[in-house]
Amino acid sequence: MNAPLVVPPLQPGDPQRTGPCTLLGADEYRESLRRLKPVVYVDGQRVESVADCPALAPGVAAIGVTYDYARRPELAPLMTAYQSSTGRTVNRMLHVDESAGDLLNKLEAVRILCQQTGCAQRYLTHDALAAIAQTSARIDAATGSTEHGARFRDYLRQVQERDLALGVAMTDAKGDRSRRPHEQGVPDTYVHVVERNGKGIVLSGTKAIVTSAPYVHEFVVMPCRAMTEADAAFAVCCAVPVDAPGITIVARPAGRPGEKLEHGGAPFSRRYGQSTGVVVFDRVFVPWERVFYAGDWQHSAGLTYDYATHHRQTCIAARAGFGDLLIGAGALMCEANGLDPGAHSGLRESMVELIKIVEGFYACGVAASVYGTCDPDSGTWMPDPVYANIGKLLLATQIYDMHRLAHEVSGGLIVTLPGPDEDHNPATAAKLAEVLRANPDVPYDRRIETARFIEDLTASYQGGWYSVISLHGGGSPAAMKQEIWRHYPVGDKVDLVERLLERGVTADADRAITRNRQPGRCCDTGCSTPGRAITVPLSTLTARTTAAVPGVATGPDRIASPMADAPTAHSQAPR
Repeated sequence: MNAPLVVPPLQPGDPQRTGPCTLLGADEYRESLRRLKPVVYVDGQRVESVADCPALAPGVAAIGVTYDYARRPELAPLMTAYQSSTGRTVNRMLHVDESAGDLLNKLEAVRILCQQTGCAQRYLTHDALAAIAQTSARIDAATGSTEHGARFRDYLRQVQERDLALGVAMTDAKGDRSRRPHEQGVPDTYVHVVERNGKGIVLSGTKAIVTSAPYVHEFVVMPCRAMTEADAAFAVCCAVPVDAPGITIVARPAGRPGEKLEHGGAPFSRRYGQSTGVVVFDRVFVPWERVFYAGDWQHSAGLTYDYATHHRQTCIAARAGFGDLLIGAGALMCEANGLDPGAHSGLRESMVELIKIVEGFYACGVAASVYGTCDPDSGTWMPDPVYANIGKLLLATQIYDMHRLAHEVSGGLIVTLPGPDEDHNPATAAKLAEVLRANPDVPYDRRIETARFIEDLTASYQGGWYSVISLHGGGSPAAMKQEIWRHYPVGDKVDLVERLLERGVTADADRAITRNRQPGRCCDTGCSTPGRAITVPLSTLTARTTAAVPGVATGPDRIASPMADAPTAHSQAPR
């Protein structure tokens, strides 16, 4: 591994940091939720046990996949990772990246998880831990202390050893958007410190959008914007148990469990979904050992930038996994309709356009990994911000085209079918099965099942949810455009043209269009320096590290691993 997270040496009495951490399964994760007693409301009703609440079951199931996949031997090289700071193998969703290969493997792992769940949610934990690692180290470097980094490393060890699921409490209610936090008429529209003493701090305020809020173990509280000195009380980053006194979660159902829908049940979103919650903090006490910073307003901009960059790259993988579902379902619908896209140019063009969109924004995620850089203070690895933001911007705006293309290749039947009750109606079932079958090799029930699957993902409440979450999740398109312009080396392109025009090149720090530069993108040492990524076949890695699992048809065919002459390698998820 290259540039590992700096950690103090073991002291007498410290636990030995070797071997894998505890890797829970989905059942153990559910059982761990039953031991918690958070105050949760869904649809106006108090939830006594989030693990057993039908309205939250699809969300609990989705996070459960992140646990079960880490325990599958054929997926373990992707779904787990070695953390050199602790000497432990941990769930990939709790790992702090230490190389470009780690960034690539995270990307592939999230894509595979979202191929199964649509949105695996727990990857937000990964992105938050990475950002806090960088910010804690940055504060220590600026102040000459070790306090902030030590607190974070201790918390990271606890999270990894207990295999926790964390909710990222970042987006405040915000109130009047034209005013800064300290100018709000209602201070509780932002989470802020209302009291501090020798034991810790006390928080009040509201986080308005917290993914998977009801069914996580803890929240990591983070600011959602840059702060000024007057906003210092609002500049706070800490960790709190989900059932800490004073926390109330008001959530929406996950997916569409148990709905009686006009065109039948939800074949996908009754199994997997996502709940979000408004989390209200009412004088919540946080001990100092769980406070990563409080009042350090100068570092809020850096933390939000670090998180946004990590999260936007990860979102690319999540939506690529969702895109894989649309590609597969679209091809199945073409077949069920009796048509071969290879022989029909109209269908082929739509399918290829869908593939181009998905693999196009995913390629940006790969590039963000390959061109990632080592954070100088923490030693962690940071995705390239230009490619991360371009990829997220592409998926945010093209999610609507993905839905449209799935509709083009499927036909109007996906929203006009009679409900599933007619499949068992003796007066109608036989005739419908006869006349609504198209390809003689595809039974009627399989055709309508695929049609309802596409409706669920693209033409239902859930389809609208995927569109909005893709557009605004991780920041609005305007925020991504701002970051692309801020980091893209326009100045290098200006110099290129001015050299060709023989104008000469003079450095001018005040010249707006040449302010941004990025030297070394095409450097003399090439792209195989330590920490860069190469690709090795999974079969080679499997033979060297673990026994192959017979009969497994799914899973990655390429994987990252330290090889004899190569620092890190990257994986390739099934397409």
